[in-house]
Amino acid sequence: MSSTANRHMPSLAEYEPIVGRSAIEDLRALVTRLAGQRVVMVNSTRAGGGVAEILSRMVPLLNELGLRVRWEVIEGSEPFFAVTKKLHNALHGKPEVITPEVFELFLEVGRRNAARLAIDDEVVFIHDPQPITLVEKRQAHPASRWIWRCHLDVSRPNRAVWSFLEPFILKFDAAVYSSAAFAQQIPMRQMLIAPSIDPLSEKNRELTPEEIAAVLHQLGVPQDRPIVTQVSRFDDLKDPLGVIDAFLRVRRSMKCQLVLAGGSASDDPEAEDVLNRVRERAKGNPDIHLLMLPPDSHLEINALQRASAVIVQKSLKEGFGLTVSEALWKARPVVASAVGGIPLQVKHRYSGLLVHSVEGAASAIKQLLNNADYAKRLGENGREHVRQNFLLTRHLQDYLLMVLTLGSAEDVVYLKG
Repeated sequence: MSSTANRHMPSLAEYEPIVGRSAIEDLRALVTRLAGQRVVMVNSTRAGGGVAEILSRMVPLLNELGLRVRWEVIEGSEPFFAVTKKLHNALHGKPEVITPEVFELFLEVGRRNAARLAIDDEVVFIHDPQPITLVEKRQAHPASRWIWRCHLDVSRPNRAVWSFLEPFILKFDAAVYSSAAFAQQIPMRQMLIAPSIDPLSEKNRELTPEEIAAVLHQLGVPQDRPIVTQVSRFDDLKDPLGVIDAFLRVRRSMKCQLVLAGGSASDDPEAEDVLNRVRERAKGNPDIHLLMLPPDSHLEINALQRASAVIVQKSLKEGFGLTVSEALWKARPVVASAVGGIPLQVKHRYSGLLVHSVEGAASAIKQLLNNADYAKRLGENGREHVRQNFLLTRHLQDYLLMVLTLGSAEDVVYLKG
């Protein structure tokens, strides 16, 4: 039942009933100073993960506004993406063995992509570390503006990895983070822009009860008892084993079921190994549903979230964690770890419950399952919080403002979000 594409790409006018006419008019006014400029977005995959999902929605709307925006994806072998996953983990502070050969493979693939890709646009966005060495190409186009959009929490990185990447980072005009807590103290302009969700995408649009029931039937998830769900890649940093442990504590005293819905991406070679360990921990428990979904399973994720009594995001480390905003947009109560960008989305006891341990997660899940009115109130507050702060139109505005401010003299610019 995987949806291979959204029904259509919405126009800006279709967002007006959700965000208001003034928000759309502000976007059109901002872009008058940038209309016709060529912009390129570069990342490591076209499907799977939050960055690819954001770009797939943002690029068409920026073009509608009058910019000339294209989206490029670097190419790499399986060993290369194994290396970039090591670097990703190390930047999050996870212990990794990093050898000189790791750095050399990273540089070699970077050189091949630099030779393959033509980048002569006025504005260049490089997303995350994988394509970072492309900044060497700016020497041929010194008037262009280069932005490193870091979606990771690099506040406590492996120092060897950071020292390797920092010379490339300093060649950009600006580094952009999702939260002030993610950044490093480095001598360059740094900006803060939270990511966003698209309320009109297949993953977030409204669904009828019949649509939800049909999807759950197809996935083999019954609706006869409360559903607790975590949606994320099968990744150790998302702590799926901890989610199972918390669920088993809840299940001792309450009838409920757990859904772990994960996916894969071409730049994440570790997912299968993590999934195997999760299967071992679940041990065939009929109340635990493990779903390995294709990257385009947007309708399935939407239905699972809307059908859930509680949604969990028990990450050990996190960039921003957009699955939290997706859950809140559906007015679902959320139990999430107080890491990365999650506390920006979940205000404890107002739009969800923040936890710090397996025991805390189990206690919070039980509290919400036992108190439907409280759970409903948290969900409603969460939806409004997302509407005001984490929708795609706000994200577009911040990107336009950022490009405009790159010609000014401020050293640090703080934007909404």
